[in-house]
Amino acid sequence: MRINLQTPINQLGYGVAGLNILKALQARTDVALHVIGQPQVTNQADADAVKKGLQTAQMFDPQATCVKIWHQNQMAERIGSGKFIGFPIFELDTFTDLEKHHLMACDELLVCSQWAKDVVLTNVYPTPVGHDLFEDRVHVVPLGVDSTIFKRSPSVDRNHTVFFNCGKWEVRKGHDLLATAFKEHLKEYPNSQLWMMCSNPFNTQEENNKWLNLYNHPNIRIIPRAETQQEVYNIMSQVDCGVFPSRGEGWNLELLEMMAVGRPVIATDYSAHTEFADKYNAILIPSHGVEPAFDGKWFFGQGNWATIKQEDITKAMNTFCESSDNYTQQIQNWSNKFSWENTANEILQNV
Repeated sequence: MRINLQTPINQLGYGVAGLNILKALQARTDVALHVIGQPQVTNQADADAVKKGLQTAQMFDPQATCVKIWHQNQMAERIGSGKFIGFPIFELDTFTDLEKHHLMACDELLVCSQWAKDVVLTNVYPTPVGHDLFEDRVHVVPLGVDSTIFKRSPSVDRNHTVFFNCGKWEVRKGHDLLATAFKEHLKEYPNSQLWMMCSNPFNTQEENNKWLNLYNHPNIRIIPRAETQQEVYNIMSQVDCGVFPSRGEGWNLELLEMMAVGRPVIATDYSAHTEFADKYNAILIPSHGVEPAFDGKWFFGQGNWATIKQEDITKAMNTFCESSDNYTQQIQNWSNKFSWENTANEILQNV
């Protein structure tokens, strides 16, 4: 069996998923890699995997299934004439007409979560007949975590709490509320710290300065973007609790990685990460319904995301500090369900 895999390879969300899926698939079958954009790797093993995939692609099988890991509005181009499976990762509950047009060009779709599958069935195939016809063509394939890097580490012994957020500066990530929420938290727990690793390569310098000014506080530490996954782990293993007040996520890999390290987490009770974060293993920030997604940069009201409140974020951080010993992570079947090996196996079942 051969697969034509279209994906970016870099240190951004799609690229990290694409690289790990490539390596997991290569352990099971021949993969012809067709890179979207320029590949970027940080170690020799990843470079070897990419080189092998590119060499296979020189004589690709035009009849093999094509799996494309990319945006839902860019599914027109594909490799070969075999079955075409799109694998979009999206954050909102609504698609534009352009997005629906591209998604309907795929023979089948893979999505990260049940939440995402419900969004697809509701928007792309909204009639009862459409649901019946396409229910079996939309498959939930959870993404994974690299357990060779993100493994449980002992907690740090200290007399204050370090919260951590990782994810590029965005309103969608709740960064507009987190700074104020943390400052309110300091009124009860003045020794707490907040570490932010949120560099956004798509922002202008002016936009970055606005975020940095918002988070300018003695108890807040701004961490430069990590260059490798090992560096991300090194930072996560030094903190006490992850806080992710996101309004909407296509997966939220950093949250999953924090949980793999064994750190308690705070997360919004909404969107794709509800596939693995729930009331049993996370402190949940409630969603007060949904609202039009608008940030003036990436989102202009074309869909909805969760309505969240600053006071709920503060309350969640206070709750952790009040009884931090109660929030050890208990993830059932972690290594099986949320591994890149499982992701590859699920993909192969649908090729």
